[in-house]
Amino acid sequence: MNASTPSPTDARLQAWLDGELPPPERQAVETWLQAHPEEAARVRLWAADRDALRQRLDAELAEPLPEPWVQRLQAAPANDSAWRRPALAAALALATGLAGFAAGRWSGGGTALATATPWVQRAAAAHAVYVPEKRHPVEVSVRGDDGQAIAAQEQHLAAWLTKRLTVPVKLFDLQARGYQLVGGRLLPDGGAPGAQLMYERADGGRVTVYLRKPEAGTPAAFQYREQDGLGQFYWVEGGAGYALTGALPKAELLALAEAIYQQGVGDNAAHGPR
Repeated sequence: MNASTPSPTDARLQAWLDGELPPPERQAVETWLQAHPEEAARVRLWAADRDALRQRLDAELAEPLPEPWVQRLQAAPANDSAWRRPALAAALALATGLAGFAAGRWSGGGTALATATPWVQRAAAAHAVYVPEKRHPVEVSVRGDDGQAIAAQEQHLAAWLTKRLTVPVKLFDLQARGYQLVGGRLLPDGGAPGAQLMYERADGGRVTVYLRKPEAGTPAAFQYREQDGLGQFYWVEGGAGYALTGALPKAELLALAEAIYQQGVGDNAAHGPR
């Protein structure tokens, strides 16, 4: 697609996201998305919502049927029981899903997930513990008025955490998004080391980036979860797991996650998280 090519419709973007376009059309859409980062971010929000919805419905389908329904199925004639159970299971999943929407459990089009990979839950817990701290929010601070001293502390922090985690730890620059690095700390995480980097806005708002070697089963693609007023984007890249946590609107948190991803993946950054 070039500048004179019309923008793809939402239906075509959705087809691209679902892998339904032939290779030439898919490449054209990818080229267009690379040239339109705001639209690319919007499509990735769709992907995060889709994946979260799939997880939610899979969990609902895995739940046992209510006992009264089981009794009805057991009492049904043998010749029609073959279709009753899947039908009832589907009805249960649909009913619980619609109830979730009606109760506002999925606010603003996002999905509130109560469960996630254990290390991601620990990242949220660490955020809740240290973000309110006024005097000791981090173990190694990189704030001050001496630029040379700050640079030395940043170098020390990155090298120390990299050595302990045995994965490269980069101190991401989020100043373009209004966040300054406060510092970081080493944390125990289920028998393995984890690291937390803290960033702060001028108004005192904070977000944290949690890093560690990912546990088995952690999805590599961007995932989103929201619980107790905190949003998290988490993903795996280059042998490291990342969890960005903050009490921010989903779109704002995604913009920060994008900035982190772009700085952390080198030559792969142009493709963005999928």
